[in-house]
Amino acid sequence: MKLFFRIKLLVLVSGLFFAFSTAKPVRVVFFGDSITRAGVEETGYITQMARALKQKGLGEQYELIGAGIGGNKVYDLYLRLEDDVLSKKPDVVFVYVGINDVWHKSSHGTGTDPEKYVKFYQAIIKKLKAQGARIILCTPSVIGEKNDFSNQQDGDLNQYANLVRQLAETEKVELCDLRKVFVDYLKENNPENRDRNILTTDRVHLNEKGNGLVATTLMEALLKK
Repeated sequence: MKLFFRIKLLVLVSGLFFAFSTAKPVRVVFFGDSITRAGVEETGYITQMARALKQKGLGEQYELIGAGIGGNKVYDLYLRLEDDVLSKKPDVVFVYVGINDVWHKSSHGTGTDPEKYVKFYQAIIKKLKAQGARIILCTPSVIGEKNDFSNQQDGDLNQYANLVRQLAETEKVELCDLRKVFVDYLKENNPENRDRNILTTDRVHLNEKGNGLVATTLMEALLKK
């Protein structure tokens, strides 16, 4: 009888070990524009996040996938959602879009009106929900690093960040408030009120420190649950 129970226990333990050792990693897709496209580079935020997870002993538990294309606005993300995100069967999706929707109004004479921004964002969320993905919305960070709200697009950027915050609340999905994180950081770390070279190289695209700030913030959001 004792031998039977020992064999049964051994089988149970072996089965649990096999289950844990063959468990699939959590697949995380980062969906966005050129900031996310650069996120997979050596100092990019996705690469830094992967390193940080590895340092915590969590590297094998997560698979990080970048899905960023330069110049993309929310409409572009909607058009490629099926091919670049849903087809990958993600467990978690970070949506980080809005910079170009604001910036291109002045730089290219285009951009996205607030109503259309919300409409296409809602359509993205609806499709992600239908697939059962955990959704984390990121507010757009900065277009200029002056800390006194004198950057040209600060007004619009704050408006679009508020739209994302409202979407997270009404759609009952998670929020990663990068806009607030960047604004708070620049208040403390930009005493000369420069418009770049604190967290960005050109007022928009992130340097290594900016990527590190995004990586830390997104990882906290990812591990929150």
